[in-house]
Amino acid sequence: MVVDKIKKRTNPNIKPNKKVDIQVGKWIKCDNCKEILYKDTIKENDSICPLCNHYFRISSNRRIEQIVDIGTYEEFKINIETKNPLKLDEYEMKLKMVREKTGLDEAVKCGTGKINGNDAVICIMESNFFMGSMGSVVGEKITYSIEQAIKLKMPLIIFSVSGGARMQEGIISLMQMAKTSAALTKLDEAGLLYISVLTDPTYGGVTASFAMLGDIILAEPRAMIGFAGPRVIEQTIKEELPEGFQTAEFLLEHGFIDKIVKREDMKETLARIIELHKGGDK
Repeated sequence: MVVDKIKKRTNPNIKPNKKVDIQVGKWIKCDNCKEILYKDTIKENDSICPLCNHYFRISSNRRIEQIVDIGTYEEFKINIETKNPLKLDEYEMKLKMVREKTGLDEAVKCGTGKINGNDAVICIMESNFFMGSMGSVVGEKITYSIEQAIKLKMPLIIFSVSGGARMQEGIISLMQMAKTSAALTKLDEAGLLYISVLTDPTYGGVTASFAMLGDIILAEPRAMIGFAGPRVIEQTIKEELPEGFQTAEFLLEHGFIDKIVKREDMKETLARIIELHKGGDK
């Protein structure tokens, strides 16, 4: 055939370059505007898309860098092993994989640190660890942190990001809702400040317990906050939900949270709240 005899023209002076000049792992796609962005640019912008202001989820370590004064964070040494009460083989395997990937033992980091010179007990949940789900160890670490806040007479700050209770631990994960709530009652009786910060997403048993029990409840812009997801609610009540339902802006309008705080303003806002509550009752 004639087509078989047609040859592609090539320039002998140009040598093919087999290497593609694109650095692997240096780029990220924005879930909102779908643009491809340089990771370092995102990091320099507090992990916010410079084009559409979409908030990327950040790790607990990154959050500590943004909130806590350099060199002041000290993590609590809590030696608690995650159990497998339902004897699920997949659970132990997934735990091992997630630990290797994140370098963390569990879905929350707890410790003390200074925020613009103000001492505080700080708990930060980790979305990369089972989507911040609350199992027995997460509940115990948060309860321990509350007890330490009472002992040290420090304000408590918890950054929540979670899909809810950890289903792999069954009823034991649900028990953490009551345990953390009871501990916060003791914190309240001690007259100490508790600031809850809700980030995207905060759902399930975390929302139904300590996340919504703060003396002051803050949230990041456009964070999704609720108990069950919008689709589940629509299917249950057979009604269309209002626009913006379960966003931080919707909750602020309806009185469920106190203030929406931009990420770049979070440290200053927390420091200001702590300073306003020093030396007096809540």
